[in-house]
Amino acid sequence: MPLSIQAPLLFGLLAALIASLGLIAVALRSDWTARQSGLFSLAAGGMLISLSLLHILPEAILMSARAPVFLLGGFLAGLLLTFAMRSLFPEKVDAGRAGAITPVLAVALHSFLDGVIYSVTFAASFESGVYASTSLILHEFAEGVIAFAILARHGFKVREALIWAFLAAAATTPLGVVVSGLFVNGLGAETVGLLYAISAGLLIYVATGPLMQPIRDEPPVRAMGAFGAGIAVAALLMAMPLHRHGEEGGHHHGHDHLHDPRDPAGIHRPH
Repeated sequence: MPLSIQAPLLFGLLAALIASLGLIAVALRSDWTARQSGLFSLAAGGMLISLSLLHILPEAILMSARAPVFLLGGFLAGLLLTFAMRSLFPEKVDAGRAGAITPVLAVALHSFLDGVIYSVTFAASFESGVYASTSLILHEFAEGVIAFAILARHGFKVREALIWAFLAAAATTPLGVVVSGLFVNGLGAETVGLLYAISAGLLIYVATGPLMQPIRDEPPVRAMGAFGAGIAVAALLMAMPLHRHGEEGGHHHGHDHLHDPRDPAGIHRPH
């Protein structure tokens, strides 16, 4: 397996594990985990928006002068995908199991895109991959809880809900890593930089849109506390001295960008 896929795949599998833990928790203590899922989502939103604006966005701009345009494109793509899902699968309140199609597909699509983002961010730099992946992994627990709750609310038995929620919230993330990794590996620095900008736009959309929805339902103090906790975790992450896999003794490579065989992602940059 190429080295450029190993790190994002590892994080993708870790994300699947965290989502599975959410499923186990909700099956054992459905009331408590369902109540806390909104706080997990808000904490993930605070973490993701901080890392996106303070680390990922500046990195993308440094990698490509056209990054801001593609950043906006990534944000709009997330918005359009949401509208497309609502148009293609309009949810009907009284449709029984069919009513679970729209929200569960949305969870599956979001988890798949998480895997794509892992591949793109790790292709850009190891540090950025760790930052983005860690912040996304934080909300995987909540995704598992939310998927299970949706299915259970629409008439699925516990075992059925666990299986379908696992496929939607957990299995799709490593799948996204594998599928996107086939295309990301070996690309030039400029191309990866533009993909990185698109992923940053998607991250900002996820952080300011889907992950912020529970703020309407949570008490203000608890909501802002969870959001602030996410920001604090992001600050701690950015303060950590992370090094690219394969670097020895803290040595950083120079600006040898394109297709160095020692660098499968095609990018060597000082950090």
